[in-house]
Amino acid sequence: MGMVDSQNGRRSQKKGKRRTKRIGFHLDMTPMVDVAFLLLTFFMLTTTFSKSNTMEINIPPEAKEVKVAATNVMTLRIADDATAYCSLGDEAPRRFSLYDPGDGRKLALSGELRQILRQQTTKNEKLVIVVKISEKAHYKHLVDIIDELNLMKIDRFSLDDFTEQDAQEIKRAV
Repeated sequence: MGMVDSQNGRRSQKKGKRRTKRIGFHLDMTPMVDVAFLLLTFFMLTTTFSKSNTMEINIPPEAKEVKVAATNVMTLRIADDATAYCSLGDEAPRRFSLYDPGDGRKLALSGELRQILRQQTTKNEKLVIVVKISEKAHYKHLVDIIDELNLMKIDRFSLDDFTEQDAQEIKRAV
């Protein structure tokens, strides 16, 4: 609260000059500090903090090489367009559209590619899917594929470099 110090109306007199004394003023800041801390704690306790969206990827040790039979490897190659090339073992790759043509939003993989992945993983429990994406392709394609594999509960997949040999394999696609 504010307080005013007064001298009971007395004035000082010095040789004909009449001067009033200055009145002292004191402002108590305690209530304002209390309100400031109350507002600070209120906003701290009621604010929701956004959590970052992350994807957990388990990476095997680099020194260890894992041998897998060619019949247990499905290679999924993504070129510079929204087209996927899928091959099992040493077969010639088959061409699939990465997204459904009617879906303008392009949020999920095409039904045909999803069906192939589901069939092959139920047929062969040891199947490992190797995803190779070209440098010219969009990063979004890789994220969509990994999301779809996670939704389908397929946890045996690997990411590999897209090489010149993969470009040659795409040329012989059916």
